[in-house]
Amino acid sequence: MTHQVERLLLGIEEQIAHRYLEVPFDVSGAHAIEVRVSYDRHAASIELGCRDPQRWRGWSGTARDRFVIRPTRATPGYEPGALPDGGWVVVLGLHSVPADPVPVTVTVVVDDGAGDIEPEPPSPPAPTNPRASARGLPAPAGLTWYAGDFHAHSTHSDGSLSLHELTAAAATRGLDFLAVTDHNTVSHHAHLPEAAARYDTCLVPGQEVTTDAGHANAFGDVGWIDFRAPAEQWSRQASARGGILSVNHPVQEDCAWLQDLSEDARARTALEMWHISWFLNPMASVPWAFLKEWSRGRDVPVLLGGSDFHTPEAGFPPGTPTTWVAAAECTPEAILEAVAAGRTSIARFPGPGEPVLLRAGGDLIAVDADGTILVDAEGRRRLVRGERTVFRPGTGPHHLEAADRTLLAISP
Repeated sequence: MTHQVERLLLGIEEQIAHRYLEVPFDVSGAHAIEVRVSYDRHAASIELGCRDPQRWRGWSGTARDRFVIRPTRATPGYEPGALPDGGWVVVLGLHSVPADPVPVTVTVVVDDGAGDIEPEPPSPPAPTNPRASARGLPAPAGLTWYAGDFHAHSTHSDGSLSLHELTAAAATRGLDFLAVTDHNTVSHHAHLPEAAARYDTCLVPGQEVTTDAGHANAFGDVGWIDFRAPAEQWSRQASARGGILSVNHPVQEDCAWLQDLSEDARARTALEMWHISWFLNPMASVPWAFLKEWSRGRDVPVLLGGSDFHTPEAGFPPGTPTTWVAAAECTPEAILEAVAAGRTSIARFPGPGEPVLLRAGGDLIAVDADGTILVDAEGRRRLVRGERTVFRPGTGPHHLEAADRTLLAISP
């Protein structure tokens, strides 16, 4: 058994020198590893992660103060598997530390003495309610509009629901698909097929690449993306492996987008245009200002919506807002192919009767939107009359708003 204790003093000077501080430890012939970190959480906010001699093993940010890795099981956020001999590293993210250093204790236990892994909660029953795609929205030939959410978290990062609980919540909401985008880890990817089958819900693998200078979702089975690398590298890796990178909540308080991307990277990057934060002020124009500047001199990016779901207690369930995708089938591959082709639309909620604005062929179709106002990118406004109204598109993107300018739906 190995029992290693490192006592550190971490403050602003240490943060300036090492935003991500590495604490090494050695492993030989191990069958279990436990890491614990303790400090005054009122004085600092320190993230926790780990890599082995060969690869990244997981990240829990500030959501956990311990993790266990075994060959067959691991704490959510961390990947089980062989425990290779050699130099391992505990990664401490110095997210927020005081000027006067705070004491931090890192304890590593190898084999005997390694603690237990918390059991998963009971899986909720599969809901029997219809899915939003049964609404039969007008779509191009061979395609169906599927409703989903491109931003959600589970206990594999800082969400409060297990993967089964999260998927059940999405299915109860009527969503056809859900992208699970836990922070700086892909430990949840291996468990998605089981949860998808149990709840008959398409689960799109994702990772929210999370930094102090902005967040981005990497969609698809693209492997782990190193959040410590430049954003340009995130884009290259996602693209090279058949995935899609999307900038998240670009004007959101302390996690707005401050990263640099080349013109080539921007051209292949989607944008989480409608984040849950827009519900706090649905008449806000700041997101439109960002989009206008982002698109200056280039095509408008593919637009997505994301609830950024973490916990039911927040009051915003998955699908708030809802992203509709016109796809050939409801599989992760087909959903991402449709996103890459720009066949998306965003609405407030997935339910029947909710106003939706869709592209079908060369037309723009407003569904269940009688009395709303259609607005294009040049500010031209047209009153919608009828439950299914066809318009010639103006300059996109377009959106529907209420008479008080509350946002209702967005379409290219």
